[in-house]
Amino acid sequence: MLKRTQTCGQIRLEHAGHAVTLCGWVNAYRDHGTGLIFVDLRDRDGLTQLVFDKEDASPELLEQADKLRNEDVVAAHGIVRKRDGGPNPKLPTGEVEVVVTKLEVLSKTANPPFLPSDEKNLPNEEVRLRHRYVDLRRPRMQEILKTRHRVTKLTRDYFDEQGFLEIETPNLCRSTPEGARDFLVPSRHQPGQWYALPQSPQLFKQLLMVAGCDRYMQICRCFRDEDPRADRQAEFTQIDCEMSFVEREDVMRTMEGFVRTVWQGVLGVDVPAMDRITYRESMDRYGVDRPDRRFGLELVSITDLAAETDFNVFSQALAKRKGVVKAIRVPGGAEKLTRKLTDGYTEFVKQFGAGGVPVAKYTGPGGAGAETGGFETGIARFIAPIADKLVERLGLEPGDTVLFGADSYAVCTKALGELRLKLAKDLGLIDENKWDFLWVIDFPMFEYDEAERRYFALHHPFTAPNPDQLDAFMAADKNDPDAVEAVVSAGYDVICNGSEIGGGSIRIHRQDVQSKVFDLLGLSEAEAKEKFSFLLDALRFGAPPHGGIAFGLDRLVMHLVKTDNIRDVIAFPKTHTGMDLMSNAPGAVDKAQLRDLYVRSTYTPEAKS
Repeated sequence: MLKRTQTCGQIRLEHAGHAVTLCGWVNAYRDHGTGLIFVDLRDRDGLTQLVFDKEDASPELLEQADKLRNEDVVAAHGIVRKRDGGPNPKLPTGEVEVVVTKLEVLSKTANPPFLPSDEKNLPNEEVRLRHRYVDLRRPRMQEILKTRHRVTKLTRDYFDEQGFLEIETPNLCRSTPEGARDFLVPSRHQPGQWYALPQSPQLFKQLLMVAGCDRYMQICRCFRDEDPRADRQAEFTQIDCEMSFVEREDVMRTMEGFVRTVWQGVLGVDVPAMDRITYRESMDRYGVDRPDRRFGLELVSITDLAAETDFNVFSQALAKRKGVVKAIRVPGGAEKLTRKLTDGYTEFVKQFGAGGVPVAKYTGPGGAGAETGGFETGIARFIAPIADKLVERLGLEPGDTVLFGADSYAVCTKALGELRLKLAKDLGLIDENKWDFLWVIDFPMFEYDEAERRYFALHHPFTAPNPDQLDAFMAADKNDPDAVEAVVSAGYDVICNGSEIGGGSIRIHRQDVQSKVFDLLGLSEAEAKEKFSFLLDALRFGAPPHGGIAFGLDRLVMHLVKTDNIRDVIAFPKTHTGMDLMSNAPGAVDKAQLRDLYVRSTYTPEAKS
């Protein structure tokens, strides 16, 4: 085989007159009948134009060239020259071409399912995933893989400079209730017993701190048996970190430096000092704990004003536990928001538990709507008694539209928070070239679920209370939801453009505090010991104060390459139903394998229905 001397993206004008050998895939073939055959040869680094001159080339070489088709794999040897006919400014190699003197066809292709070079006519995602090895040849996908590699290299270099040790943790571990459903693996040597694939290395990295490792990091695979979304896969990758003898500020400062390193190293973007807002402020103003601040449309509480109206929707909301009324001002909404759109928003918020979206347009004093304080349409007559106060609080201008939400605090903020994002997309308000980073801090430790009548840990059950909350936490009565929900944790999330790219906390290092958490979560002492005995034992034998964070590597890369589909940044992803269409996994196994694992399938088509 001809031995490659350069890649297809490396040839430049200074190579003119040099003999080179390039290897790659045929990206395009052109015979214009001018005595020249042109072939664009592609590899992961780029593309170079090959030229076959009919006046100088042997008949055998021309016959080889004439039979080439897109995606054939070849090695071409020839002389670099300045490109005849002028440069191609679209290519880094556009000033040169290679006049081929020898060609070796390494592999002929069958008719490909699609052409990697034809970005405008790509098939649907199912076809591309089924033939992922062809899809990954696309220059766009190659650049994404390079970016992912760059991020992992920057990650290891940064944390190495900060004194972290990269330590692997087990992929076969004990099933623990951390929120999502576990992937289970039967044990052949321990009949009837099961491993679980890790949802995260949370407990192991805490144990490494107890073991005296001081600073740990790992780029690790994690598994959660939950329904995939555009930004979530059942199998994903974390950048996992933990530090001993630290407070929240130490962790946040170190991790903010990591984010700056990645964005500067990959994009050349300088990330400024990140703002910080509390969880409560984030929920109050944006309706989510991962706010996108690249646009306005903030939520404003009008709960006190709503109490002055006789609008039944407001009254019913205020009668609920933690009932609130909030509003969103849409500047110029009278022209931008059609009746069809606002009716659609009512249906949109119903999926988040809200009953609808009351609407009113502000026309200003005088003219239309004068008898209702300058408001018209929708609920104008109901808000007439508070019209002046509403205009002042929301800063309304004539032509604005106001969208209202009324329900319990949780439902109202969630529904309007999601509606805010939809409004921004519908109205084109998001600046896609802007980077907005911030920390969200001071999360509640627990949320109370009215339906299940129990508490859930907002982050995870190993998150410590803020130091100034410790006494209140230890004294909290689980029969008093208000007192328990008021305890603030030492948790923190880092947000980029409305997406959580990392989350962590200071951990619990005292056994009595950990036991109190388990008690509030409804775990008896026996249950806690059964599930977490190794952690509770470790806390008895000298655990340092410690804390850490986990970044979603996939989400980091999604932001850096500007895609909203996580499958774009994973080499071999699963579909939304968890299928690997290329290898046809998951698949059936034979009965002998099941017998060796002491497992029997109870599935039948009738059971599925």
